[in-house]
Amino acid sequence: MKKLIIGIFLLAINFTISAQDKMMKHDAITKTVALEQTKGEFTQKSITLSEGTYVFEIANAGVDHEVGFVLAPKGKTDAADHIKEAYVTAAVPTDAKGHSNKVTLTKGEYVYFCPLNPTPQYTLVVK
Repeated sequence: MKKLIIGIFLLAINFTISAQDKMMKHDAITKTVALEQTKGEFTQKSITLSEGTYVFEIANAGVDHEVGFVLAPKGKTDAADHIKEAYVTAAVPTDAKGHSNKVTLTKGEYVYFCPLNPTPQYTLVVK
């Protein structure tokens, strides 16, 4: 009976360590893309990335109201086509930073912009 309990205990520990290891590896492959908004524009006018999982960090650099972030496939900028995971989790106040959820991007062309600031549409290319 002791051997059975020890075996179950060791199996549970192994499962927990394995799950934690997978979570840490998953987080390690998520990259951050830092973008800054000033009044009416992003300071980064275009971005080129490789396929992968990203979090977008948005800095509000002196815009006197909250800003946001929209990412959409190029040519599909209606709200229904937005990549919702890329929205900031909350509007970003003046002189603060916010971030999106994790977004997995595949090869193609995208546009990013802020309708709250508002900014032009800028190009993001995934190779």
